[in-house]
Amino acid sequence: MDRLLANRRGVHLTREERTLLEDAISEVLTIDPRRTLVEAGETVTISTLLLEGIMSRHIDDHRGLRQLVAIHVPGEFVDLHAYPMLELDHAIGTLTTATIAVVPHASLKEILDPRPELARKLWFSTLIDAALHRAWLFRVGRLDAVGRVAHFLCEMEARLRAVGLSDGRRFVLSLTQSDIAEICGLTTVHTNRAMRQLRESGLCLVRSSLVDIQDPEGLARRGDFSPHYLYLADPEDSPVSKREMT
Repeated sequence: MDRLLANRRGVHLTREERTLLEDAISEVLTIDPRRTLVEAGETVTISTLLLEGIMSRHIDDHRGLRQLVAIHVPGEFVDLHAYPMLELDHAIGTLTTATIAVVPHASLKEILDPRPELARKLWFSTLIDAALHRAWLFRVGRLDAVGRVAHFLCEMEARLRAVGLSDGRRFVLSLTQSDIAEICGLTTVHTNRAMRQLRESGLCLVRSSLVDIQDPEGLARRGDFSPHYLYLADPEDSPVSKREMT
């Protein structure tokens, strides 16, 4: 819970608000990797706060092939938008082993209805989801293969640093190369080539689950990455505070 909405500009949960959210948790579960928690179209009566691990939102086509549309890191509500929507147009699952806190919608209603300021703060987190979707479209639609991977790694570093899981250069990213390929709209072959180019350019080295960003500013330029859509408390903490073009 300490990571909830951490380091977001204009959002600070009071002690009372944190206590209310903690008390609203009905259970804490650890889920195996590659498990689907919610299917598209299923009626949802809970929202999930991710405490550890990485989770995804995805859509399956008629052949059962998965397309990732979002990923989540610790401290984020994975499906808070299910509270007003009641059902989702996508599935939710784990990419790695994940620990989640389950918050029933009935409990959310009880604490949010008389507290519009807390409701606004949680609404803010769903707006961040929308900003992440726009960045996802930009990454896949406008960048080349190397740029897509560079942008994604910059984003993950910033999101994980906001919750204390990156030192600004090194962080653990327990995703497979196939996961990264799917996130970036690439084949695994193109993803492997992109990572090799980033390594040979002295920008970033990915070894197993450890990401080592050797040149943060250079990686951000290569991925045309600006941290502003993440609404971090201090954009200057990210590799670049505004988009720099070479």
